[in-house]
Amino acid sequence: MKKIIFGAMVVVAFAFAACNSKSDRTAKQDHNMENMESSIPHAIGDDSSLTEIKASFIHVDPKVASSIKQIVNHYIHIKTALSNDDGKEAANGGKAMAAVIAQFGKSALTAEQATLYNQNEEDLKEHAEHIGENEGNIDHQREHFIMMSEDVTALVKGFGAGRPIYNAHCPMAKNNEGAMWLSEAREIKNPYFGSKMLTCGVVKEIIN
Repeated sequence: MKKIIFGAMVVVAFAFAACNSKSDRTAKQDHNMENMESSIPHAIGDDSSLTEIKASFIHVDPKVASSIKQIVNHYIHIKTALSNDDGKEAANGGKAMAAVIAQFGKSALTAEQATLYNQNEEDLKEHAEHIGENEGNIDHQREHFIMMSEDVTALVKGFGAGRPIYNAHCPMAKNNEGAMWLSEAREIKNPYFGSKMLTCGVVKEIIN
């Protein structure tokens, strides 16, 4: 009986030590994350310090402009959800964007506009669908959001978005390769790390 009790005490002691070790590692990782975030510059100052980008196309059909604006609005919806660590809401934004792309009226595009749009349409729709189908896998959503951001940026720089859009950069995204995202405001709310490093990043451009 004493052997059984002693054995149980040993198991409990090992389990307690393992839990403490895991807690220490988690605390150390969080501390390292905080240190890394503090070493990365955050956007400051006013809009005059940013590089200003003007949309390439001066004349855009109102229906086309409306569809591009909807795509951007759903993109912002996804971005906001990811910064809030909300995979379900990001999925809703992805589904809504895919629906707009499916109904996009390309007949009103000029030849030059059609070239730009067609270069990005298929990939953008794929990323929107992946985000829409993976509400339970936010890491996968964020991987597609990196690529989606490149497509939406190309469209915004071509067609505009009906409002100023900020181009921000996170040097730690994509395994420290860095990645950008678009925002409706200059305030940094990082969609790639969410609450872990919400204010990590730098605004590079303003697109009008």
